[in-house]
Amino acid sequence: MIVRRVRAGLGVLRDDLCTLRVDPLPPSVWLRWLPHGVVCLAALGIMLGGLPQLQDNGHLGFGAAFAIAVAQGGATVLALWRPVPGWWLSMAGSVVGALLLRAELGPEVAGRSVWPWTAAGIIAHLLVLLLLALRVPTRVSAEALVLTGLVSWLVEGVSGNSDYGSSSVLTVCLSAIVVVLGMALRGRREARAELGRQTTLTAEERARRTVLEERSRIARELHDVVAHHMSVISIQAQVAPHLVKDPPEELKENLAGIRQNALEALGELRRVLGVLRAEHPDRPDDPDAPDGDALHAPQPTLDRIDALVENTRAAGLTVNVQVKGERRPLPPGVELSAYRIVQEALSNVLRHAPGATVTVGLVHHRFGLDVKVVNSRPKRRVPPSPGAGHGLLGMRERAMMLGGSLAAGPRSGGGYEVVAYIPVPTPADVPDGDGTVRTPDPASEPSVGPTTRPPTDPKDDTA
Repeated sequence: MIVRRVRAGLGVLRDDLCTLRVDPLPPSVWLRWLPHGVVCLAALGIMLGGLPQLQDNGHLGFGAAFAIAVAQGGATVLALWRPVPGWWLSMAGSVVGALLLRAELGPEVAGRSVWPWTAAGIIAHLLVLLLLALRVPTRVSAEALVLTGLVSWLVEGVSGNSDYGSSSVLTVCLSAIVVVLGMALRGRREARAELGRQTTLTAEERARRTVLEERSRIARELHDVVAHHMSVISIQAQVAPHLVKDPPEELKENLAGIRQNALEALGELRRVLGVLRAEHPDRPDDPDAPDGDALHAPQPTLDRIDALVENTRAAGLTVNVQVKGERRPLPPGVELSAYRIVQEALSNVLRHAPGATVTVGLVHHRFGLDVKVVNSRPKRRVPPSPGAGHGLLGMRERAMMLGGSLAAGPRSGGGYEVVAYIPVPTPADVPDGDGTVRTPDPASEPSVGPTTRPPTDPKDDTA
C-alpha cells in the first residue's frame, strides 16, 4: 500500500513538473503588454549583472560565466510562455553555477561566500517562481518550492558544508513569499474570471427568461382571440342545421362533429391558459396579478390608439399621429400586436426621453401594416429607469410571431425610432377591380417617413 502511494505521488510529480506545456502569461487588463516588457528588461539586467559577479567574485572564465548568466536570464524570459521549463532552466543554471564555483573557489571559501545562490541567481529564480505560481495549480507551485529548498540542501550537503548557507535560507524564505503571492494573485484572477462567466450566464438566463415570459404573455392575450373564433365556429355549426329545411343526416353528423371538435379545442385552450397563468395566479395578495376586470376585459385594438395617445399626452409628451392608407378590419392578432408595439414604444419614450416630441405613424397597406414610432431628443434629464431593459424583445416577438419584422435604434440626428412591419394574411394572388391578378409587393406601398431600418441591439431598450 505504501509503495503504491509513493508511486502514485511520483507519478503526479512527474505529470506536474515534467512537461513542456505552453502557458503564456495573459496580457494585463489595464497595462496590456507592459509586464512582459518589464520582465524582459529584468532578464537583461540579471544577465548583465550576473556575468561580472561570476567573473570577478567567482573567478570563472568568460565562457562558463556567460553561459550561466544567459541561462538565468533566459529562464526568466522562457517562464513567460513555458513556466515549468523556465523553472527547470533556472534550477539547472543555479546548480551548475554552484558546482563550478565550488570547484573554482574550494569548499571553505565557497561556504563563506554567497553560495550556492548568487544575487543574480536569487533574483532570477524568484521571478521564475512568481511567473510559475501565476499560471499553474497550487499543487505544482508547492512542489516547485519544496524542490527548490531540497536542491539547495543537497548541493550544500554534497559540498561538505554542515551548516545551511545564509543564501539558501534567504532564497527559500523569499521563494515561499513569492509563491504565496503568486497563488493569491492567481486565485484572484480566477475568481474574477469565474465571476465574469457567472455574470454572463446570469444575463443570458435573464434574457431567455424575459423572452419566455413575454411569449407566455402574448399567448395569454391571443387565447381570447382564438377562443372567440372557436366559439363562433361551434355556434355556427349548431345553428346551421336549423337554417336548412330537412337537412340530410350526413350534414347533421358533420356539423355535430365540427361543433364537438370546436368544443374540445376550447377545452384544450382553457387548460393551456391555466398552465400559462399558473405563475401569476389571480390572488388578492399578489401585486402583479391582474384584477378580475382585467382578466375578462376585451383585448385592445387599433381603435383604442387615440385613447392611448391621450393618456401619453397627459403624462407630458407631445404626440402626433399620422395614419395613411385605407383603414379596414384587420385580424385580431394583427390589431393586438400593433397596439402593443405602439404602447411599449410610448412607454419607453416616457421612461427614457422625458419631454420629447413623438410621432406615431400607421400605414395600412393592402398586404400589411407599417408601424413607426419616432421621438426626438429628451428635453429634461433622464431619470434612472427601473425597467428590466427587455421591452424590445417583446415587441420583436410580437412582430416575428405574425411573420413580420421590427427594427429599432438611435437616429442620426438624435432621438430614437421603432419601425415594424406586420403582414396581413391574404390570398397569394388578389384580383384587382379590372380582373387582373396582382402579386403582393409591400415595397410599392406608401410609407411614413424614411424607409431605412436602423440596426438593432436586442438588449437595448432606450428610447
